[in-house]
Amino acid sequence: MRALIMKDSSSAYYIHCFAHQLQLTLVAMSKKHLDVEDFFCHVTNVLNVIGVSFKRRDLLRHLQAEKLEQLLESGEIHIGRGLNQERGLQRPGDTRWGSHFKTLDNFIVIFSSIIRVLEVIEHGGSTSNERNQAKYLLSEIITFKFIFMLHLMLKVLAMSNELNKILQKRDQDIVNAVEFLNITKKRLQDMRETGWESLLDDVSSFCHMHDIMIPKMDESYFPGKSKRKSSGICYSHHLRVDIFYVVIDVQLQELNDRFDVVSSDLLLGMASLNPANSFANFDKGRIMTLAKCYPNEFDEVHIRDLSYQLDTFIIHMRVGNPKFSNLQGISDLAKALVETNLVETYSYVYLLLKLTLILPVATATVERAFSSMKQIKNEERNNMGDQYLNNCLICYIERDVFTNVSNDVIIDRFQNMKARRGQL
Repeated sequence: MRALIMKDSSSAYYIHCFAHQLQLTLVAMSKKHLDVEDFFCHVTNVLNVIGVSFKRRDLLRHLQAEKLEQLLESGEIHIGRGLNQERGLQRPGDTRWGSHFKTLDNFIVIFSSIIRVLEVIEHGGSTSNERNQAKYLLSEIITFKFIFMLHLMLKVLAMSNELNKILQKRDQDIVNAVEFLNITKKRLQDMRETGWESLLDDVSSFCHMHDIMIPKMDESYFPGKSKRKSSGICYSHHLRVDIFYVVIDVQLQELNDRFDVVSSDLLLGMASLNPANSFANFDKGRIMTLAKCYPNEFDEVHIRDLSYQLDTFIIHMRVGNPKFSNLQGISDLAKALVETNLVETYSYVYLLLKLTLILPVATATVERAFSSMKQIKNEERNNMGDQYLNNCLICYIERDVFTNVSNDVIIDRFQNMKARRGQL
């Protein structure tokens, strides 16, 4: 639908939710490389096998508790508020923001407990299928390749984790969000250029800790030659180097594709027009770039006139009429210009304000509404009417507001709607 509309009108922009866009980059990355896809498949299978029964989950918790006691006794960790929280078995989901990072972070922390649970299943599973499955998963995850992929993916996902948190905030600061996007890209590029040795050290240290064999990596590699047993290890090492660069390159490419320059220019231009805090985010260059996105409304002559207007406009707004001193958003600014009869004076600025007000921008709040529907319209409420569903969704999504409404107010409101036999 978006493609068809923009084919008809190239300036009919729509900015998709950045939090959802970021999740799409992670999903795309996990499906564009076979080794990454296999890795996440093994992780999901391990979590499914362990999480299939309460008995296995309880065993995992018991083993974590034992491990924690040993670390406390040895002094490797310390007691404190918020420390040593129990780690769960959250599965990575294509539509759950941040789930890939949380899954891998937990997997590393409770790795030894996961191994012991799989060993218990391998020797004491109720069926041969369960025992064989546990044996197979053990053979896959206690390998250098799996540990390498585990640390590589965790490092890559960790670099976008802060960005992911910012994009999910209710009060989203567009300027900060775009800035963190650029920081994420730079960190990935730095890792590509200088992060190989650090990653290899972390992987080797983890393998030593869990008695996992580390292949030799100091022999020469000759591409195109026959791979004997000795050079086969180096060939495997060479492939891991390739995976390292490919994964980072795919992530960078997806970030560039999903977070395109036009969307960033539109959002930064909108933020620059925001009158909050005496136009604290005002940036003439970004506003001019925003105007150039609408060539049908702003030709070369209009762009020049807009530049002149903006120079006068920002001084007027900051030191002129007090009506412009406590504005909170672009809509408030547009109303104030109408009320003070300044629409004609700042005609091009006002036109740009109208264009930004009709620009569709999806945020995490909108995306959460779809997830909320699954919570509200469950199997028991499958026949819920649209109006009742809308009312329930408002109460669920805006629950922070409704917590300030007392039960007495609700009872009085319901009681006064019509005459009733009894008083509530």
